[in-house]
Amino acid sequence: MPISLKLPELSLYIHIPWCIQKCPYCDFNSYNLKSNIPEEQYIAALLEDLDNDIKKYQLDKNRRPLHSIFIGGGTPSLISSQGINNLLSGIRSRIPFQSDIEITLEANPSTTETKRFVDYQNAGITRISIGIQSFNSKKLERLGRTHGQQEAIDSILLARDIHLNSFNLDLMYGLPDQNVEEALLDLDQAIKLDPRHLSWYQLTIEPNTMFYYKKPTLPDNNIWNIFNKGHKKLSEAGYVQYEISSYSKIGYQCQHNLNYWRFGDYLGIGCGSHGKLSFDNNTILRTTKIKHPKGYLDVYQKSTKSYLFEEFEVPNKDKPFEFFMNRFRLMEPCPKQDFIDRIGLNPESIRDIINWSVNNKYLISDEIYWKTTKKGKLFLNELLEAFME
Repeated sequence: MPISLKLPELSLYIHIPWCIQKCPYCDFNSYNLKSNIPEEQYIAALLEDLDNDIKKYQLDKNRRPLHSIFIGGGTPSLISSQGINNLLSGIRSRIPFQSDIEITLEANPSTTETKRFVDYQNAGITRISIGIQSFNSKKLERLGRTHGQQEAIDSILLARDIHLNSFNLDLMYGLPDQNVEEALLDLDQAIKLDPRHLSWYQLTIEPNTMFYYKKPTLPDNNIWNIFNKGHKKLSEAGYVQYEISSYSKIGYQCQHNLNYWRFGDYLGIGCGSHGKLSFDNNTILRTTKIKHPKGYLDVYQKSTKSYLFEEFEVPNKDKPFEFFMNRFRLMEPCPKQDFIDRIGLNPESIRDIINWSVNNKYLISDEIYWKTTKKGKLFLNELLEAFME
């Protein structure tokens, strides 16, 4: 029987779809830049998109301030600092910010983009996420990255020196023809540069990417060895793993991503962006915006149709799976009360699945928490499949 859910914190995701060059492993909604970015028009479209969401979902009546903003892509740092300032000012005039709001911008370490870091900070960015991927020149070339080793190092030093609230490095392992020593050398270099947050994750081959159609040789047999040795290095350097692929110094977890994984709410504006919104009547909506930049900008230019591509209500039978698909990514225990508050269902509704998970040693359950075991983390897909059934 449904129970009244509590409205969680609200975040905002903004998608910038353009890149200088599409990487062969990338399956994100991104497009090679063939001319100058229509920056002014796109920012105006983003703000109109936000206006429509605020009106449609009556967010002004809920008066939930924004907990965090994440500007992702694509390559958001192709937008000028003045453009980012105009965008954030426009958002602030439409929806209140929490006093300690985290505002993240993804950036590549090319010299052109790095020069803008201070101006981005002045525009309101509190956290920069830098897509390094590797410090090995040959691996960077194989991955289709446009920066070199020294540019990567210089961008990190600048992010550290301007005293942002936090900055993140994206680093991958399991790269084409990469051995254990090369993967750990990348990690050693990252640790030496002392970022407050590190996203360290395995390269996977996704459908509809260049690597999918022309598969490189990956070091699959060494993956577990790389992870175990790398995890030990990170732990010894003072990094805490708080999510499957995220490590941070104490107090520097990414608040935006934590809101995702704790099944919080978020608006999505921009090409192909996704949103999730909860309502007092126990409804949870999923939204997707128009994917291609041309179609998205046509809405603004012609003042027709809607930026919304798809909207659907999550049925009650799917809510436990959606909740745990996010929650079990975290290392922290999951309070049973969060299950009640976030999806408005009684834990008794999943008692049989929980009992099966405990009996098969995927979960530990007490009166207050559920917590995934080491086996549960290792075989997370099997655990989640039980909730799908």
